[in-house]
Amino acid sequence: MLVKTFLSSPFGCFEICGSEFGIRTVHRVRQDGIADDLPAGHPVAVCRQELEAYFAGKRRAFDVALDWSGAPEFHRLVWAELVKIPYGETLAYSDIAQRIGHPKAVRAVGLANRHNPIAIVVPCHRVIGKAGELRGYFYGLDIKMALLRHENPQRFAEQGSLF
Repeated sequence: MLVKTFLSSPFGCFEICGSEFGIRTVHRVRQDGIADDLPAGHPVAVCRQELEAYFAGKRRAFDVALDWSGAPEFHRLVWAELVKIPYGETLAYSDIAQRIGHPKAVRAVGLANRHNPIAIVVPCHRVIGKAGELRGYFYGLDIKMALLRHENPQRFAEQGSLF
């Protein structure tokens, strides 16, 4: 049975959905919902706690179980590589393609990124263009940059004006 809960964060409200097998989705939603009462060890409750700690700057990696059932095999391959990208670091789409053994599948990697159902926990925001430029993010490039700054404020610092 799928259950869901909601989490308000500095990046908006997120809906977390999953079952006893793992998290299926973490999506940003327009308004807060009512958080369900869940047993402490349920993956949805665990994910909520881990995301709260992440947003508070107290967690750098996620341990919650993930449930990618029904997703295309290539997407799963890409997502499995995304979770290996360390906190505060980035890789290019071409790096991911290379790592999964499909060096010419850069666009397909981008498509898999776009269809990542478990935002932040599966850190597709850590994938950027080969020249270091930000590329599409389903919540907008401003949110992608904010997440990168959250994880690595020195590298992604906002530049001030000289005048």
